[in-house]
Amino acid sequence: MKNSTGASAKSSANARAPALKSELLRLLAEKKRRFDTDWLPRYRPYPRQADFHQAGAGHRERLFMAGNQLGKTYSGGAEAAMHATGKYPPWWQGRRFDKPTIAWAAGVTGLATRDTVQRMLVGRAEAVGTGTIPGADIVGLVSARSTPGLIDSIRVRHVSGGTSTIGLKSYEQGREKWQGETLDWLWFDEEPPEDIYTEGLTRTNATGGIAWMTFTPLLGMSEVVRRFLSEASRDRSVTTMTIDDAGHYSPEMRARIVAAYPVHEREARAKGIPILGSGRIFPVEEAMIAVDQIRPEPFWPALGAMDFGWDHPFAAVMGYHDRDADVVYLTRAFRAREQTPLLHAGALRAWGDWLPWAWPHDGLQHDKGSGEQLAEQYRRQGLAMLPEHARFEDGSNGVEAGLMLLLDRMRTGRLKVSRHLHEWWEEFRLYHRKDGKVVKERDDLMSATRYLIMMLRFATMNPAALDLMRPEPQPYDPLSY
Repeated sequence: MKNSTGASAKSSANARAPALKSELLRLLAEKKRRFDTDWLPRYRPYPRQADFHQAGAGHRERLFMAGNQLGKTYSGGAEAAMHATGKYPPWWQGRRFDKPTIAWAAGVTGLATRDTVQRMLVGRAEAVGTGTIPGADIVGLVSARSTPGLIDSIRVRHVSGGTSTIGLKSYEQGREKWQGETLDWLWFDEEPPEDIYTEGLTRTNATGGIAWMTFTPLLGMSEVVRRFLSEASRDRSVTTMTIDDAGHYSPEMRARIVAAYPVHEREARAKGIPILGSGRIFPVEEAMIAVDQIRPEPFWPALGAMDFGWDHPFAAVMGYHDRDADVVYLTRAFRAREQTPLLHAGALRAWGDWLPWAWPHDGLQHDKGSGEQLAEQYRRQGLAMLPEHARFEDGSNGVEAGLMLLLDRMRTGRLKVSRHLHEWWEEFRLYHRKDGKVVKERDDLMSATRYLIMMLRFATMNPAALDLMRPEPQPYDPLSY
């Protein structure tokens, strides 16, 4: 009887096994489906991607210039999904919409829009819902007639209860097809022609909306790029991202990728730097001056230098001077817009209250409110401002002479810059001339660095290091005399 019962139970278990296996496979498939159709909560931007998103809080127009395959389209698609759904992660510091939005996202051609923008937002045709927009929030899709497989518009459920709409466009449609609509936001993936960009931006005028572009600047110093790099505007922001900022590549992979690009395209494809040609002020390979880690010796003198600013940013740098080798090491950089001397000084005092500070000629100007000189305001806040403005030993202070001095140090290996100073490197890469003249935009840290080199003779050793270097007093021993 016992054997019979055991055999019966075993037989029953065997009979249930296919059903249990089928249910397990079904549950695993459902788990994978939910994982694949809910990317947005898992988006964790690299620091430069996060900077790009954050800039949306204060700038209407944004340009994210990055090398190929570094994640620029992913960033654009992730932000588009957040605005369409209203699902912002806890770390989000960019622009927010608390209602359903009407928007466009665009690429160069219909095919390009289908294969990049559309795929990023909703996934491939055979796997709709696997893009940055959560599959459960896609309410409906309307097909386009012009290009096989292209979607004309995406309807997305917003957390407020309404429905957002994203229309998919292409530049090849021409400016006329970009008229009429009123938009909350607009995403250009790849560089648009100037007339398309201007027409698209106009669609956001009535709403106070935003527009952003994500592209690799292979067209060089085009009118669209020039708009951002050479025309002053508080509405615009530029963020660059290089292959060194992308954590999904190992150093070996980065080296192979860069080596595979044609030499004349390497800076654009690997670093997101437009080809500036003879217009670039510092045509120097970054590897010649970049340093991963700087450990200054205690006896190296140091100097700080600042460039005053309000609408354009205030900027400051700190450098150590190895006098034996005549090498300057930049270790710190600070840049801030629309802040007072009180706030600037609060940040810079942390670098050392003993640190001497070089400053430009406009520090002699008097503040319109207090009537006090700019340099004196910083001195009153506890910074050790040098007694005279930045100038060479002969009394001159020419910009071109300072730039040539900097360039000479770069080319001879006598200026090294910490690789983590992202804002400094961004200015370095985009610093250029137009019609032979230096473009005075996004040059604040470059100017501060120039003042530092001009006044390097005033660099001072940290008094604490001097104390450590003094020999300990020895007890008096009359027999030693």
